[in-house]
Amino acid sequence: MDDSARELLAPLPPSAKLVYYVLDEEGRFDQTGLAEETRLSTRTVRFAVEKLTEVGLVEEGLCPRDARRSVYAAVPESERSGDAEPEAASEPDAEAPTAAAVAED
Repeated sequence: MDDSARELLAPLPPSAKLVYYVLDEEGRFDQTGLAEETRLSTRTVRFAVEKLTEVGLVEEGLCPRDARRSVYAAVPESERSGDAEPEAASEPDAEAPTAAAVAED
């Protein structure tokens, strides 16, 4: 597990950390498989996957055998969009002086 993943996992609940560890070490799983592997309830797994997806550590895909099911996999460090968040945060700041200049006129 890389340092950036550790930083993103730090504020998450223990269940999310466990689910991420299993996905990172074992590969792709569906929700039922994750519940069996981690011994967590499917509801807890669903919550953990939701939190991991929000921070960009896990991605959801379609199950090749059953399109009604989703499979989850850990996002490799090279594919994470951690650099995109600071850029998005800086865009409103760049626009703020323009809005202030308009208000002064």
